[in-house]
Amino acid sequence: MVLPIKILGNPVLRERSKEVELRDPTLKALVKNMEETLRRAEGVGLAPTQVGILKRVIIYDVGEGLKVLINPMITRESEEKVEDEEGCLSIPGAKVPVRRAERIRVEGYDLEGKKIVLEADGLLARVIQHEMDHLNGFLIIDRTTESERRRVLEEMVGGPD
Repeated sequence: MVLPIKILGNPVLRERSKEVELRDPTLKALVKNMEETLRRAEGVGLAPTQVGILKRVIIYDVGEGLKVLINPMITRESEEKVEDEEGCLSIPGAKVPVRRAERIRVEGYDLEGKKIVLEADGLLARVIQHEMDHLNGFLIIDRTTESERRRVLEEMVGGPD
């Protein structure tokens, strides 16, 4: 089932998600619905916060098939930062420059409760950091310059005539 994506201004996007019980019987259905939502929106990642559910799960597909991380935690990130443009399904049409760690190490669990330790760089590292921001109530406009944030907010509300 495709879920409605919450848009900038919805207070749920600013809330911190709660850790998930690995044996939560609703997880598989949630991930399936999130996958359908992600595919329909033609995105590369999605957090449950974006569909109004405060669970610490992220899904992503950067061209290698759908991946799921439950209770993800970044345990290491490179000092090297890279700036690139990011968009967000919760801020339709907006693209802003965001600086992120070039490489990260993330730990979490898969849907079967098996521990995952992942070393990621480039696009994968960026997508994971972006989705994890959602779990903590942050959006790309919080990670960009004041002028870019102002531009996006003005575009979202129509701005001055």
